[in-house]
Amino acid sequence: MLVLNRFVVPSDTQESFAGRAHAALAALAASTGYLSGRLTRALDDPGYWTLVTEWESVGAYRRALGGFDVKVNATPLLSESLDEPSAFETLASAAPGSPVEVVASDRAAEPWR
Repeated sequence: MLVLNRFVVPSDTQESFAGRAHAALAALAASTGYLSGRLTRALDDPGYWTLVTEWESVGAYRRALGGFDVKVNATPLLSESLDEPSAFETLASAAPGSPVEVVASDRAAEPWR
């Protein structure tokens, strides 16, 4: 599962934002089920940042959000992200030089489930 949190950060607060984002990334990285993460910034407009994390499963990500260090160091930052969908399930992937591997969705067939 991939989580993309996008931010618009004014130029005068980018340094403090980066420090808070590093603390959030460290807290998330210490969680069970965390696979990888990175803080990125747009090349053409340095005001746009993204915190990208990858997780074993939706459950692992949701459990991580309940952890004390995540609540203290990540949740306040994540609440500043753009109000848009941020969690994505992987439906196809390809390793370097390998064919595309397609997987079924984990979503329930009926949305009310």
